Amino acid sequence: MGGTIAVIGAGSWGTALAVLLAGKGFSVNLWVRRKEVARELDAKRENIAYLPGVTLPDGIRPMVELAECVKGVKLVVLAVPSHVVRTIARHLNPLLPREAVIVNTAKGLELDTQKRLSEVLKEEGFERIAVLSGPSHAEEVGRGLPTTVVVAAVDKKVAEYVQDIFMTPAFRVYTNPDMIGVEFGGALKNIIALATGIADGLGLGDNARAALMTRGIVEIARLGVALGGRPMTFAGLSGIGDLIVTCTSMYSRNRRAGIELGRGRPLDEVLAGMGMVVEGVRTTAAARDLALRHGIPMPITEEIYQVLYKGKPPQECVGALMQRPRTNEMEASVWQI
Repeated sequence: MGGTIAVIGAGSWGTALAVLLAGKGFSVNLWVRRKEVARELDAKRENIAYLPGVTLPDGIRPMVELAECVKGVKLVVLAVPSHVVRTIARHLNPLLPREAVIVNTAKGLELDTQKRLSEVLKEEGFERIAVLSGPSHAEEVGRGLPTTVVVAAVDKKVAEYVQDIFMTPAFRVYTNPDMIGVEFGGALKNIIALATGIADGLGLGDNARAALMTRGIVEIARLGVALGGRPMTFAGLSGIGDLIVTCTSMYSRNRRAGIELGRGRPLDEVLAGMGMVVEGVRTTAAARDLALRHGIPMPITEEIYQVLYKGKPPQECVGALMQRPRTNEMEASVWQI
Protein backbone atom coordinates (compact mmCIF):
# COMPACT_ATOMS: atom_id res chain seq x y z
CA MET A 1 0.00 0.00 0.00
CA GLY A 2 1.03 3.59 -0.44
CA GLY A 3 -0.25 7.11 -0.84
CA THR A 4 -0.88 9.87 1.66
CA ILE A 5 -3.41 9.97 4.49
CA ALA A 6 -4.19 12.97 6.67
CA VAL A 7 -4.74 12.48 10.39
CA ILE A 8 -6.35 15.50 12.00
CA GLY A 9 -5.44 15.69 15.68
CA ALA A 10 -2.18 14.78 17.41
CA GLY A 11 -3.52 13.55 20.71
CA SER A 12 -2.90 10.00 21.88
CA TRP A 13 -5.38 8.37 19.47
CA GLY A 14 -4.46 10.41 16.42
CA THR A 15 -0.79 9.73 17.05
CA ALA A 16 -1.35 5.99 17.54
CA LEU A 17 -3.32 5.73 14.30
CA ALA A 18 -0.67 7.74 12.46
CA VAL A 19 1.96 5.28 13.70
CA LEU A 20 -0.18 2.34 12.59
CA LEU A 21 -0.76 3.77 9.11
CA ALA A 22 2.87 4.77 8.65
CA GLY A 23 3.82 1.22 9.58
CA LYS A 24 1.79 0.04 6.59
CA GLY A 25 3.78 2.24 4.24
CA PHE A 26 1.48 5.24 4.00
CA SER A 27 2.79 8.78 4.15
CA VAL A 28 0.90 10.40 7.03
CA ASN A 29 0.33 14.12 7.36
CA LEU A 30 -0.40 14.65 11.06
CA TRP A 31 -2.18 17.93 11.77
CA VAL A 32 -1.04 19.62 14.97
CA ARG A 33 -2.75 22.68 16.38
CA ARG A 34 0.35 24.48 17.71
CA LYS A 35 3.62 25.17 15.91
CA GLU A 36 5.81 24.49 18.92
CA VAL A 37 4.25 21.03 19.34
CA ALA A 38 4.77 20.24 15.65
CA ARG A 39 8.42 21.22 15.93
CA GLU A 40 8.87 19.04 19.00
CA LEU A 41 7.24 16.03 17.33
CA ASP A 42 9.42 16.47 14.28
CA ALA A 43 12.62 16.87 16.26
CA LYS A 44 12.13 14.20 18.95
CA ARG A 45 10.00 11.76 16.89
CA GLU A 46 7.89 11.11 19.96
CA ASN A 47 4.65 12.56 21.31
CA ILE A 48 5.89 12.96 24.87
CA ALA A 49 2.72 14.65 26.13
CA TYR A 50 0.15 12.18 24.79
CA LEU A 51 1.87 8.95 23.71
CA PRO A 52 5.26 8.67 25.41
CA GLY A 53 7.54 5.78 24.57
CA VAL A 54 6.25 5.31 21.01
CA THR A 55 8.62 6.31 18.20
CA LEU A 56 7.12 8.20 15.27
CA PRO A 57 8.18 6.58 11.97
CA ASP A 58 9.80 8.73 9.31
CA GLY A 59 6.61 8.52 7.25
CA ILE A 60 4.79 10.83 9.69
CA ARG A 61 5.01 14.55 8.93
CA PRO A 62 3.66 16.92 11.61
CA MET A 63 1.94 19.96 10.06
CA VAL A 64 0.15 23.03 11.35
CA GLU A 65 -1.43 24.29 8.12
CA LEU A 66 -4.70 22.41 7.58
CA ALA A 67 -4.81 23.11 3.84
CA GLU A 68 -1.30 21.73 3.36
CA CYS A 69 -2.11 18.72 5.52
CA VAL A 70 -5.06 17.56 3.39
CA LYS A 71 -3.82 18.64 -0.03
CA GLY A 72 -4.26 15.79 -2.51
CA VAL A 73 -5.40 13.18 0.04
CA LYS A 74 -8.33 10.84 -0.51
CA LEU A 75 -8.80 9.78 3.10
CA VAL A 76 -8.91 11.97 6.22
CA VAL A 77 -8.94 10.57 9.76
CA LEU A 78 -10.60 12.85 12.31
CA ALA A 79 -9.04 12.29 15.74
CA VAL A 80 -10.19 15.45 17.51
CA PRO A 81 -12.53 15.75 20.52
CA SER A 82 -16.23 15.56 19.75
CA HIS A 83 -16.92 19.19 20.65
CA VAL A 84 -14.66 20.49 17.86
CA VAL A 85 -15.71 18.06 15.11
CA ARG A 86 -18.14 20.54 13.54
CA THR A 87 -15.62 23.38 13.54
CA ILE A 88 -12.90 21.23 11.98
CA ALA A 89 -15.33 19.80 9.44
CA ARG A 90 -16.37 23.31 8.42
CA HIS A 91 -12.74 24.21 7.77
CA LEU A 92 -12.09 20.96 5.90
CA ASN A 93 -15.08 21.06 3.57
CA PRO A 94 -13.73 23.56 1.00
CA LEU A 95 -10.31 21.90 1.07
CA LEU A 96 -11.37 18.38 0.08
CA PRO A 97 -12.78 16.84 -3.10
CA ARG A 98 -16.32 15.48 -2.99
CA GLU A 99 -15.09 11.87 -3.19
CA ALA A 100 -12.83 12.11 -0.12
CA VAL A 101 -13.54 9.62 2.67
CA ILE A 102 -13.81 10.97 6.22
CA VAL A 103 -13.14 8.52 9.06
CA ASN A 104 -14.33 9.83 12.41
CA THR A 105 -12.74 8.30 15.50
CA ALA A 106 -14.14 10.59 18.24
CA LYS A 107 -16.62 8.92 20.61
CA GLY A 108 -19.23 11.40 21.71
CA LEU A 109 -22.35 13.40 20.86
CA GLU A 110 -22.60 17.06 19.96
CA LEU A 111 -23.73 18.69 23.19
CA ASP A 112 -26.00 21.45 21.86
CA THR A 113 -27.83 19.33 19.25
CA GLN A 114 -27.39 15.84 20.77
CA LYS A 115 -26.52 14.65 17.25
CA ARG A 116 -24.24 11.80 16.38
CA LEU A 117 -20.95 12.95 14.88
CA SER A 118 -21.66 11.38 11.50
CA GLU A 119 -24.80 13.52 11.39
CA VAL A 120 -22.66 16.57 12.12
CA LEU A 121 -20.27 15.66 9.30
CA LYS A 122 -23.17 15.14 6.89
CA GLU A 123 -24.61 18.54 7.81
CA GLU A 124 -21.21 20.06 7.03
CA GLY A 125 -21.29 18.68 3.49
CA PHE A 126 -19.52 15.31 3.65
CA GLU A 127 -21.00 12.22 2.01
CA ARG A 128 -18.46 9.39 2.27
CA ILE A 129 -18.35 9.02 6.05
CA ALA A 130 -17.10 6.13 8.16
CA VAL A 131 -16.83 5.62 11.91
CA LEU A 132 -13.98 3.68 13.55
CA SER A 133 -14.81 2.40 17.03
CA GLY A 134 -14.27 -0.44 19.47
CA PRO A 135 -12.05 -1.43 22.44
CA SER A 136 -8.83 0.31 21.48
CA HIS A 137 -6.62 2.21 23.89
CA ALA A 138 -4.08 4.34 22.04
CA GLU A 139 -1.30 3.28 24.41
CA GLU A 140 -1.65 -0.33 23.24
CA VAL A 141 -2.29 0.35 19.56
CA GLY A 142 0.81 2.55 19.45
CA ARG A 143 2.87 -0.35 20.80
CA GLY A 144 1.45 -2.79 18.28
CA LEU A 145 -0.50 -4.91 20.77
CA PRO A 146 -3.39 -7.01 19.35
CA THR A 147 -6.53 -4.88 18.93
CA THR A 148 -9.87 -5.50 17.23
CA VAL A 149 -12.21 -2.70 16.13
CA VAL A 150 -15.17 -2.09 13.85
CA VAL A 151 -15.73 0.36 11.02
CA ALA A 152 -19.28 1.43 10.21
CA ALA A 153 -20.53 3.22 7.11
CA VAL A 154 -23.81 3.52 5.26
CA ASP A 155 -21.99 2.64 2.03
CA LYS A 156 -20.57 -0.90 2.20
CA LYS A 157 -17.79 -0.02 -0.25
CA VAL A 158 -16.64 2.84 1.98
CA ALA A 159 -16.57 0.54 5.01
CA GLU A 160 -14.55 -2.09 3.16
CA TYR A 161 -12.16 0.54 1.79
CA VAL A 162 -11.45 1.82 5.31
CA GLN A 163 -11.19 -1.76 6.57
CA ASP A 164 -8.45 -2.47 4.04
CA ILE A 165 -6.62 0.76 4.87
CA PHE A 166 -6.40 0.03 8.60
CA MET A 167 -6.13 -3.75 8.77
CA THR A 168 -2.80 -5.13 10.01
CA PRO A 169 -1.73 -8.42 11.66
CA ALA A 170 -2.12 -6.66 15.03
CA PHE A 171 -5.13 -4.44 14.21
CA ARG A 172 -8.13 -6.44 13.04
CA VAL A 173 -11.02 -4.47 11.57
CA TYR A 174 -14.59 -5.72 11.15
CA THR A 175 -17.30 -3.90 9.19
CA ASN A 176 -20.81 -3.13 10.39
CA PRO A 177 -23.57 -1.32 8.45
CA ASP A 178 -25.17 -0.05 11.67
CA MET A 179 -23.56 3.37 12.01
CA ILE A 180 -26.21 4.50 14.51
CA GLY A 181 -25.55 1.61 16.87
CA VAL A 182 -21.78 1.84 16.56
CA GLU A 183 -21.80 5.58 17.33
CA PHE A 184 -24.12 5.29 20.32
CA GLY A 185 -22.14 2.38 21.74
CA GLY A 186 -18.87 4.28 21.48
CA ALA A 187 -20.28 7.47 22.94
CA LEU A 188 -22.45 6.21 25.78
CA LYS A 189 -19.98 3.73 27.26
CA ASN A 190 -18.02 6.73 28.57
CA ILE A 191 -20.93 7.55 30.88
CA ILE A 192 -20.86 4.08 32.36
CA ALA A 193 -17.07 4.28 32.70
CA LEU A 194 -17.54 7.41 34.81
CA ALA A 195 -20.04 5.47 36.92
CA THR A 196 -17.76 2.47 37.45
CA GLY A 197 -14.89 4.80 38.23
CA ILE A 198 -16.99 6.55 40.88
CA ALA A 199 -17.88 3.15 42.35
CA ASP A 200 -14.20 2.23 42.48
CA GLY A 201 -13.37 5.57 44.08
CA LEU A 202 -15.99 4.87 46.74
CA GLY A 203 -14.53 1.42 47.32
CA LEU A 204 -17.76 -0.39 46.42
CA GLY A 205 -16.07 -3.53 45.09
CA ASP A 206 -16.24 -5.86 42.12
CA ASN A 207 -19.93 -6.70 42.46
CA ALA A 208 -20.95 -3.07 42.06
CA ARG A 209 -18.68 -2.60 39.04
CA ALA A 210 -20.14 -5.69 37.36
CA ALA A 211 -23.69 -4.51 38.06
CA LEU A 212 -23.03 -1.07 36.63
CA MET A 213 -21.47 -2.51 33.48
CA THR A 214 -24.30 -5.00 32.96
CA ARG A 215 -27.12 -2.56 33.57
CA GLY A 216 -25.11 0.09 31.73
CA ILE A 217 -25.09 -1.83 28.45
CA VAL A 218 -28.86 -2.16 28.81
CA GLU A 219 -29.18 1.62 29.06
CA ILE A 220 -26.87 2.14 26.10
CA ALA A 221 -28.78 -0.33 23.95
CA ARG A 222 -32.16 0.94 25.12
CA LEU A 223 -31.46 4.45 23.86
CA GLY A 224 -29.53 3.31 20.80
CA VAL A 225 -32.24 0.93 19.61
CA ALA A 226 -34.96 3.53 20.22
CA LEU A 227 -33.08 5.88 17.90
CA GLY A 228 -32.52 3.37 15.12
CA GLY A 229 -29.60 1.16 16.16
CA ARG A 230 -29.66 -2.63 15.82
CA PRO A 231 -29.80 -4.63 19.07
CA MET A 232 -26.93 -6.99 18.26
CA THR A 233 -24.53 -4.11 17.58
CA PHE A 234 -24.50 -3.44 21.31
CA ALA A 235 -23.37 -7.00 21.96
CA GLY A 236 -20.39 -6.42 19.67
CA LEU A 237 -17.07 -4.61 19.68
CA SER A 238 -18.47 -1.07 19.78
CA GLY A 239 -20.93 -2.05 22.51
CA ILE A 240 -19.99 -4.50 25.22
CA GLY A 241 -16.39 -4.72 23.93
CA ASP A 242 -15.67 -1.02 24.29
CA LEU A 243 -17.63 -0.90 27.55
CA ILE A 244 -15.49 -3.62 29.14
CA VAL A 245 -12.15 -2.03 28.28
CA THR A 246 -13.25 1.49 29.22
CA CYS A 247 -14.71 0.44 32.58
CA THR A 248 -11.78 -1.73 33.65
CA SER A 249 -8.59 -0.10 32.38
CA MET A 250 -6.56 2.66 33.98
CA TYR A 251 -5.83 3.89 30.46
CA SER A 252 -9.45 5.09 30.43
CA ARG A 253 -9.68 8.82 31.14
CA ASN A 254 -13.36 8.47 32.01
CA ARG A 255 -12.73 5.74 34.56
CA ARG A 256 -9.84 7.67 36.09
CA ALA A 257 -11.97 10.81 36.30
CA GLY A 258 -14.74 8.81 37.95
CA ILE A 259 -12.35 7.38 40.53
CA GLU A 260 -11.31 10.90 41.55
CA LEU A 261 -14.93 12.03 41.75
CA GLY A 262 -15.70 9.03 43.95
CA ARG A 263 -12.86 10.05 46.23
CA GLY A 264 -14.49 13.43 46.73
CA ARG A 265 -12.57 15.72 44.40
CA PRO A 266 -14.66 18.40 42.62
CA LEU A 267 -15.24 18.03 38.88
CA ASP A 268 -13.36 21.19 37.86
CA GLU A 269 -10.29 20.06 39.74
CA VAL A 270 -10.48 16.56 38.27
CA LEU A 271 -10.76 17.82 34.70
CA ALA A 272 -7.94 20.31 35.17
CA GLY A 273 -5.67 17.54 36.35
CA MET A 274 -6.46 15.13 33.50
CA GLY A 275 -4.69 17.08 30.75
CA MET A 276 -6.95 15.42 28.16
CA VAL A 277 -10.61 15.63 27.21
CA VAL A 278 -12.96 13.44 29.26
CA GLU A 279 -15.65 12.79 26.66
CA GLY A 280 -18.12 11.28 29.09
CA VAL A 281 -18.82 14.60 30.83
CA ARG A 282 -20.40 16.27 27.80
CA THR A 283 -21.91 13.00 26.60
CA THR A 284 -23.75 12.56 29.89
CA ALA A 285 -25.61 15.84 29.39
CA ALA A 286 -26.38 15.11 25.73
CA ALA A 287 -27.56 11.56 26.42
CA ARG A 288 -29.75 12.69 29.30
CA ASP A 289 -31.42 15.26 27.04
CA LEU A 290 -32.06 12.57 24.41
CA ALA A 291 -33.44 10.16 27.00
CA LEU A 292 -35.82 12.75 28.43
CA ARG A 293 -36.95 13.84 24.97
CA HIS A 294 -37.74 10.27 23.89
CA GLY A 295 -38.98 8.95 27.22
CA ILE A 296 -36.19 6.39 27.61
CA PRO A 297 -35.36 5.37 31.20
CA MET A 298 -31.62 5.70 31.87
CA PRO A 299 -31.22 5.69 35.68
CA ILE A 300 -27.41 5.36 35.74
CA THR A 301 -27.03 8.23 33.28
CA GLU A 302 -29.40 10.33 35.36
CA GLU A 303 -27.40 9.76 38.54
CA ILE A 304 -24.10 10.59 36.82
CA TYR A 305 -25.70 13.76 35.47
CA GLN A 306 -26.72 14.74 39.00
CA VAL A 307 -23.13 14.25 40.20
CA LEU A 308 -21.52 16.14 37.31
CA TYR A 309 -23.95 19.02 36.89
CA LYS A 310 -25.94 19.32 40.13
CA GLY A 311 -23.28 18.57 42.72
CA LYS A 312 -24.97 15.49 44.14
CA PRO A 313 -22.63 13.55 46.45
CA PRO A 314 -21.62 10.33 44.65
CA GLN A 315 -22.43 8.14 47.67
CA GLU A 316 -26.08 9.25 47.50
CA CYS A 317 -26.35 7.85 43.97
CA VAL A 318 -25.76 4.34 45.26
CA GLY A 319 -28.89 4.41 47.38
CA ALA A 320 -30.90 5.98 44.58
CA LEU A 321 -29.98 3.16 42.19
CA MET A 322 -30.25 0.32 44.68
CA GLN A 323 -33.68 1.40 45.97
CA ARG A 324 -35.41 1.83 42.63
CA PRO A 325 -38.78 0.02 42.32
CA ARG A 326 -38.49 -3.72 41.76
CA THR A 327 -38.67 -4.96 38.17
CA ASN A 328 -38.06 -7.95 35.90
CA GLU A 329 -34.60 -7.99 34.32
CA MET A 330 -35.92 -9.17 30.94
CA GLU A 331 -39.05 -7.00 30.79
CA ALA A 332 -39.11 -5.11 27.48
CA SER A 333 -35.59 -6.32 26.83
CA VAL A 334 -33.72 -4.57 24.03
CA TRP A 335 -32.14 -7.91 23.14
CA GLN A 336 -35.44 -9.40 21.95
CA ILE A 337 -35.11 -9.50 18.17
